[in-house]
Amino acid sequence: MEAGLALPASNATPPDPALVALHRFGLGARPGDELGKIAADPRGYLKAELKQRDIALISPDDPKDAGLLDSTAAIQASMTAAMERKEARDEKAAAAMQPMAADDPAGPAVAKAKPAVPRVEADIYRHEAQARFEKALAATPGFVERVVGFWSNHFCVSAAKAPVVRASAGAFEREAIRPFVLGRFADMLLAVEHHPAMLFYLDNQQSIGPESRAGKRRGRGLNENLAREILELHTLGVGSGYAQADVTSFAAMLTGWTMAGREGRLGEPGSFVFNANAHQPGQAVLLGKTYPDGGMGQAEAALNDIARHPTTARHIATKLARHFIADDPPPAAVARLASVFTKTDGDLRSIALTLIDMPEAWSTPLTKLRSPLDYVVALRRAVGATAGNEPQRSLRWLSVLGEPLWQPPGPNGFSDLTDAWTSAEGLKTRLDIAWQAAKLADDIGDPDEMLESLIGTSVSAETRQAISRAESKQQGLALLLMAPEFQRR
Repeated sequence: MEAGLALPASNATPPDPALVALHRFGLGARPGDELGKIAADPRGYLKAELKQRDIALISPDDPKDAGLLDSTAAIQASMTAAMERKEARDEKAAAAMQPMAADDPAGPAVAKAKPAVPRVEADIYRHEAQARFEKALAATPGFVERVVGFWSNHFCVSAAKAPVVRASAGAFEREAIRPFVLGRFADMLLAVEHHPAMLFYLDNQQSIGPESRAGKRRGRGLNENLAREILELHTLGVGSGYAQADVTSFAAMLTGWTMAGREGRLGEPGSFVFNANAHQPGQAVLLGKTYPDGGMGQAEAALNDIARHPTTARHIATKLARHFIADDPPPAAVARLASVFTKTDGDLRSIALTLIDMPEAWSTPLTKLRSPLDYVVALRRAVGATAGNEPQRSLRWLSVLGEPLWQPPGPNGFSDLTDAWTSAEGLKTRLDIAWQAAKLADDIGDPDEMLESLIGTSVSAETRQAISRAESKQQGLALLLMAPEFQRR
């Protein structure tokens, strides 16, 4: 394989409209996609997907996804498994403390050993991952799935936090992200911040109003994690003018937002509940506005206000333009998106249509490198069905590439900048995965024909020559999957 193909190169000429539709907005071409037909009306091709009813949803009502659990059931399963694991550990420790029985050479610890408690969280996680991958592989062209990925990374939780989050991360995306990606930003924000996975991830169950009944009784106080990340990451953005006093005040407003525990004293275990006994009483001031004491409604009113804040519009517009256009997004594009966000009260369908109609989206060269998740999905779409071992194979590829599914390194999610993914080691890993995918492909057609089907007229002479010289179909396919034209979006 020629070294020149390992590092994706940018292109100074205006990009092929079909590749813009499939790479910048979508999830990549599949064999059989008619690139010429797409290029004839790329905007219409993308807009058609936005017209489909419930296009973003993954529903347990669908027979193929009937085994998916809602977040409450998933968390309850994790709680039960955690209790059983603790009991097993306690029994093992107790058995180890007992004296060796004379008639039991193996000893009580072995004689009384029980089967290991299954890691149900891992099973739930894999089932959710498979549903997510299948949705992405079936999508045409996948614009809505890319929007889902954007918002899931914006409002991220990490499955690495704890077994409870590992069990509920997929349900969090299905319940708090997917129903709202073409709706109102404020509705998504409220759904996200009410969700048990987010509350647990950002430790709000540990936040107790110092002057609440629970606070006075236990001598505990605020945890500001959720309040800080809502302001810094979810809405206004870093350096937007809020002060530490706003974070503290907002954290007080959010006290009482929690998840019901295993005992079910506050509500059904694993569900969202408002614990009035832990809520800080009294009025609160946020960004200069006073919010009267109103229980759970106090923080809800604040969330609705900051969802409509001009700085939130600018922050979201910048992130969307960076994701869909360029690492350094055109200022005019950011301004236009922010204006639409404000004028439509955060209507995300209108914002998606604005992105599609934006001239900068079609004139800016395809210079962004596909993130690991983008790459793995595009690779699987290009190769087609392979035999078995899914979703484990895709999950393993994402892990070695540095973007494990639903496991960002922090509350700010995975980086959306090309430089984050262009290390020599990362590109070598992509090369290894391209070879693995080529070897695993069930049916490889002629690589030259696949090149035309997946990349079309945008292919460079260097890429075409390298693939034409391939010693086998597998090598030709691997070269295609590492080609600059395939790597860029």
